[in-house]
Amino acid sequence: MKTIDQINFAGKKALIRVDFNVPLDENLNITDDNRMTAALPTINKILKDGGSVILMSHLGRPKDGPSDKYSLRHVVKHLSDLLGQQVEFADDCIGEQATEKAKALQPGEVLLLENLRFYKEEEKGDVTFAEKLSKLGDVYVNDAFGTAHRAHASTAVIAQFFPDAKYFGYLMAAELDNAEKVLNGAAKPFTAIMGGSKVSDKILLIERLLDKVDNLIIGGGMAYTFAKADGGTIGKSLVELDKLDLATSIVQKAKDKGVKLYLPTDTVIADAFANDAHKEIAPTNAIKDDWMGLDIGPETAKAFSKVVEESKTILWNGPMGVFEMESFLVGTKAIADAVVKATEAGAFSLIGGGDSAAAVAKFGLTDEVSYVSTGGGALLEYMEGKELPGVKAINE
Repeated sequence: MKTIDQINFAGKKALIRVDFNVPLDENLNITDDNRMTAALPTINKILKDGGSVILMSHLGRPKDGPSDKYSLRHVVKHLSDLLGQQVEFADDCIGEQATEKAKALQPGEVLLLENLRFYKEEEKGDVTFAEKLSKLGDVYVNDAFGTAHRAHASTAVIAQFFPDAKYFGYLMAAELDNAEKVLNGAAKPFTAIMGGSKVSDKILLIERLLDKVDNLIIGGGMAYTFAKADGGTIGKSLVELDKLDLATSIVQKAKDKGVKLYLPTDTVIADAFANDAHKEIAPTNAIKDDWMGLDIGPETAKAFSKVVEESKTILWNGPMGVFEMESFLVGTKAIADAVVKATEAGAFSLIGGGDSAAAVAKFGLTDEVSYVSTGGGALLEYMEGKELPGVKAINE
């Protein structure tokens, strides 16, 4: 793997694709800076070498060009605080000001460019746009795992302009190393915990994991498709009616491959999708007509936790219920606690980005697990066996 450890950046300008797509509140304050702190080791290594750093990122999904709401200007102060030095800002990512500020950068200095997605060319993977960006630096570093599955100008196309000077940053390298550790070097027993709302979102991953795991735990909204496929009544619970045969085939495949499949036996049901709804515990296959399942029940949480705690490798992708609501977070919290307990006992635990990462962060357990991925979609595609454009571009 071509990482930044293979180069000394003294006197070089490093053009780094980072993922500073951080959530902002209504006052444009950062509410979660994990993606920014994850990029610090790469930035600091380059500065320590005596190089200068030009950072490029997107923020949000601006529809019609530049807008203040999506300006990366809002992250400059916090980034300056994190790095302990003033970060320069260019109010465009290409053009005269960006070019001049990049040219004027001295060793040890940092420049942040304006939001790449203010240009439609970024998401289109436009070669001319990528070439303009490339002229700002001497070395290209991709440290944005969260966008590695996109063939955008700054994540994949740009690499061709640095044939002998393109590298993975520390975050990208760590993401790939940890994914590989789970996919191809897992200590047994290996347990995958799949949650979230749809079976269809996870089907490719589930089918690939059936060749690798000892235990497959399924919770969250997708569990009701399995309950319905098995002839259960699920009330108003989330269901993919066109995926009932798929659910049945997964059950059969697990059996054929000797994988233990764990599905919820009891469920926390509610009479409305609301935190203050009336709630009861019901069997997962016998939910009342106008009620819906919003979390795994206590019996299930206990059974799932036992399996997790006895595992040596754990991959967790997707919550067990609507953990954003206090009334329905108990199941997801129980799984998080079990993952932490297993990790303390020596297991390797990989939290697969997205909602799982958000849940672990909500419970203050991010530092208690082995690794939390910064890229939900990218990790999912990598584990499904797809080639990520952002990874391929560096490896070519």
